Amino acid sequence: MKKYSNKINKIRSFALSLIFIGFFVMYGAIFFRENQILVLIFMTVGLLCIIGSTVVYGWIGLLSTRAVQVVCPSCNKHTKVLGRVDMCMYCNEPLTLDSTLEGKEFDQNYNSKKQ
Repeated sequence: MKKYSNKINKIRSFALSLIFIGFFVMYGAIFFRENQILVLIFMTVGLLCIIGSTVVYGWIGLLSTRAVQVVCPSCNKHTKVLGRVDMCMYCNEPLTLDSTLEGKEFDQNYNSKKQ
């Protein structure tokens, strides 16, 4: 059985991991203090990871504005549905706005354009 989670939370987690990766890469420059070129490379790569994180956060913010806000039938909290199928942000209840998918087994492949 696959572990599914909300798409918006997945992308936010990826952006947060980019920040930590950037900081760890920058701290890695400490080990190469004698070689200025390597320090510059480590710092630049770390900065690019943090800038990439900022871009991803901005992108998911824009994407989140077009997501449909619904009330989860299981936990009665407001959550956002992105695509044809998604999970509740709070209780991981499968959600869909497509009436043809109601009652079917949850599969994130329903969001692909091939179907």
